[in-house]
Amino acid sequence: MNEKGPGTAPRYGLGLRRAHYDDFLTGRVPVDFVEVISENFMVDGGNPRHVLETVRRDTDVALHGVSMSIGSADGLHGNYLQRLRDLADRIEPLWVSDHVCWTRTSAHNSHDLLPLPYTREALQVVCDNVHRAQDYLGRPLVLENPSSYLAFPGDEMSEWEFIAAIASRTGCGLLLDLNNIVVSAHNHGFAPADYIAGLPLQRVRQVHLAGHTDGAIKIDTHDQPVSADTWALYEQVMPMLPGVAVMIERDDNIPPLPELLHELEQARALATRPARCSRVPA
Repeated sequence: MNEKGPGTAPRYGLGLRRAHYDDFLTGRVPVDFVEVISENFMVDGGNPRHVLETVRRDTDVALHGVSMSIGSADGLHGNYLQRLRDLADRIEPLWVSDHVCWTRTSAHNSHDLLPLPYTREALQVVCDNVHRAQDYLGRPLVLENPSSYLAFPGDEMSEWEFIAAIASRTGCGLLLDLNNIVVSAHNHGFAPADYIAGLPLQRVRQVHLAGHTDGAIKIDTHDQPVSADTWALYEQVMPMLPGVAVMIERDDNIPPLPELLHELEQARALATRPARCSRVPA
């Protein structure tokens, strides 16, 4: 996994989505890296795999999974880890990431990113699974903070304390999804500043910027431009994250590529603007 260092310039990238395959195959897209959903390419052959391998010749790739189920009490599936390792060995990604969540039981796959209770018992399950994944893959994992809409009455720690403990115990990296923080802060009534202050920011390798749907409960839909609240949080946090990789994430209602590149240029501009204040808004 590529490490950040003093003076390292940030990287700026986009998700590689089917709607933009031709753009990447027929011309040079001005990005430093692309992120792909790992599961879409964990097969031998086929057009998606051909596209990915072609793009990889000129552009760095980050692998981002949605179904490792790092929080599953029955452990990780060996077949899944083997297919992911085969892909990673072939693509040589910047890193392999997934989510702090669970997606399945032994008999059922929800195909959704489900929340964990923030308890010592759940923490041990996650750390055991992270250790197994890292040993199997031969590389550190990078884990993304979730968006959530409910909390468990038995929680023994905050979400940021839970994630910080995972990083401390396993040595994994972190993927900081700022939109998820905005969504969850609204839904649960905590301050983004407390969340940021509680994380080991030196472990952050990547930042996600995405949009959500507003309402009494904010929903992490990834089908809108980056919100003003998320841009504001991004501008305040970036001075604390030298050398991080920044990505615009859009998974639905995908616009033409120039619109996403415009958002990416906004990310570059805000990251290089002299910091007006080192504090994250409460």
